[in-house]
Amino acid sequence: MNEPININEASFEKAVLQAPMPVLVDFWADWCGPCKMIAPVLNEIAREGEERYRIAKVNIDDEPALMQRFQVRGVPSLLFFKGGELRDQIVGVAPKKRIVEKLEALA
Repeated sequence: MNEPININEASFEKAVLQAPMPVLVDFWADWCGPCKMIAPVLNEIAREGEERYRIAKVNIDDEPALMQRFQVRGVPSLLFFKGGELRDQIVGVAPKKRIVEKLEALA
């Protein structure tokens, strides 16, 4: 069963930039209400996506350097990567359908 993975600065390169499939990176924080609202949706997408794409999570309080590197100004921020490049993003809560459409477009 595919689940979101927690990543940090040390694992970012391998988990996201070198991934053989599209990766959605969820920048989130414990204190963020909308982040808690979207988390079950991302878990569902990860399970349904099987091996077509990966969902990764970055806690901005633990990883401020990654937050700065990608100029994350608000959470949740969903960044979509393919082939080591940032291809798209959504800031704030979005419907499951919109998130899946963006992932499928990269798959």
